[in-house]
Amino acid sequence: MITCVVRYTIDPKKITAFERFGARWMELVQAHGGTHHGYFLPAEGASDEALALFSFPSLAAYEEYRQLFGRDTAFIEADRIRDESGCVLRYERTFMRPLLPGDLAGG
Repeated sequence: MITCVVRYTIDPKKITAFERFGARWMELVQAHGGTHHGYFLPAEGASDEALALFSFPSLAAYEEYRQLFGRDTAFIEADRIRDESGCVLRYERTFMRPLLPGDLAGG
């Protein structure tokens, strides 16, 4: 399993648009073989940082999903929410592998 962690710098005045953007991407990840673990939005502290975490069974499965960017109508429309609202100022993507409870049991 590979987990993508996306760290966003958002415009806090446009949080509603960011929530719409996130909701749409959660649907798309789920519909294309991934598991979305949610968006984590500002609550206290920095008001301009948000995170998204989602996993795919493998890097190859993630790459299949990525091939739809800029091609598939639903993906283009989801990005349009971000682009037209200006809710995302910057983002960076990191890939991680989870260590889950029980992964090291007995060893």
